[in-house]
Amino acid sequence: MGSWANGTAATWVLAAGAFVLAAAGARPYAGGWNDGSRLATVESLIERGTLRIDESVFVAPPAHLIERGTPPYAPGTGPNTTGTCDRLYINGHYYSDKPAVISVLMAGAYQPLMWAGAPRPSERPDRFAQLVAALTGGLAYAVAVGCMWVVGRRVGLPPALRLAWLAAFALCTVAPAYTRSVNNHIMQLAVVAAMCALLAPGALPTRGTALALGALAGIGFNLDFGSGPPLVALLGLFVVWRARRAGPVLCYALAALPWVAAGTWINYDIGGVLKPMNMVPEYSRWPGCPFDERNLTGFVRFGPGKQAYYLACTLIGSPGFLTHNLPLMLALVAGWGAVRRPFAGRAGLVCVLAWCAATWLLYGFLSNNYSGPNVSVRWFVPFLAPGFWLLAVVLRDRPHLRPQFAALAAWGAVLGALMWSVGPWSLRAVPLLPYVVGAGLLSWGAVAWGTRPGRASAGPRAAAPDVHPVRRAA
Repeated sequence: MGSWANGTAATWVLAAGAFVLAAAGARPYAGGWNDGSRLATVESLIERGTLRIDESVFVAPPAHLIERGTPPYAPGTGPNTTGTCDRLYINGHYYSDKPAVISVLMAGAYQPLMWAGAPRPSERPDRFAQLVAALTGGLAYAVAVGCMWVVGRRVGLPPALRLAWLAAFALCTVAPAYTRSVNNHIMQLAVVAAMCALLAPGALPTRGTALALGALAGIGFNLDFGSGPPLVALLGLFVVWRARRAGPVLCYALAALPWVAAGTWINYDIGGVLKPMNMVPEYSRWPGCPFDERNLTGFVRFGPGKQAYYLACTLIGSPGFLTHNLPLMLALVAGWGAVRRPFAGRAGLVCVLAWCAATWLLYGFLSNNYSGPNVSVRWFVPFLAPGFWLLAVVLRDRPHLRPQFAALAAWGAVLGALMWSVGPWSLRAVPLLPYVVGAGLLSWGAVAWGTRPGRASAGPRAAAPDVHPVRRAA
């Protein structure tokens, strides 16, 4: 197993398995407003060559599609009547509130499938939604799993532990749930995981590495106009600081600039603003729109006390990111001690962790709805890659914490299956969430108590620990 586990063949095999798992779970309908909005743009580009979504079946679902059992949304749900509400009304037309560049790429990827026999989106929106979910979420999940295997190898985890750690990443988190419907968050997870794989060796950025990092940062910019700008900026500062040569810095800038320029130009061409269009309240003033100044992302609304409470709840409350990703609890508790010691790749890890912190604060101050009706906080899904990189360092350097990781991962697997059954979009909490999380935390505490330093060697009959080891030795 050793040679296989350390070779590139393992990366491809694990990635292929992840793709099959994700593709098999792709849903034959849009799960909600979010993916309905994205799919409406892709459909409009393919069939009408425009970013306007007025005529999309995901905006105005036709009755005949519902009657014949091929609705654009889950059968019997409200969006089959209202269409997606994640849309903006600008100059007499509807547009998706999602960044457009990725939708253009998705339309380009679906077109060859149509040449191979895939149906037109408006004729079979159910099949269209399923294929696009498999194509985007499946490939993104595969890339993320493959890249994190590379991260684990470069960190130096033993093969067996690396497999367990990767299984926790792939199965014991929100990642599988976000493969079931089209969304930009699983795609951004793949982008950030690829960045982590490039940064993990700790070498100074070469021109090739800088080009790859710049392209990834540019794609990340277009996946989320909130977290994207900090990603481009922080990674650029990292390349400047680490390389200290003009070549890599120029390569990074040249690779990122076209992506950033394209996203910014389309946003400005449609909305006439440089900030995200969905931060303009006027564009949400159409009949029946559920969004206004009270719940739109992009505005500070809380006082200091409520703000601190909201920030904490985005991590450890009922919708919290850590609450839904139990193995990362260990990284939170033990991570500070791990990053204080020098190791290869530490600067890169600190860079992506700083991006996580900046994104958390950005959305924590500029939102009040925990990212809407979805599993956990969807904006934070890409945090899984830096978080598990940190967890790998913890498990490598502190072997006595591995039983605690196993306890959290075991209950995380149960939670992961429950989240997968729900999918990424849900108006209700994950079934049994408080019970599974409670059991996981209790198990973690019990294992931590049973394996605390000194207890294993003391034996069952040991009395109180010796508090004067130096004096006794003397």
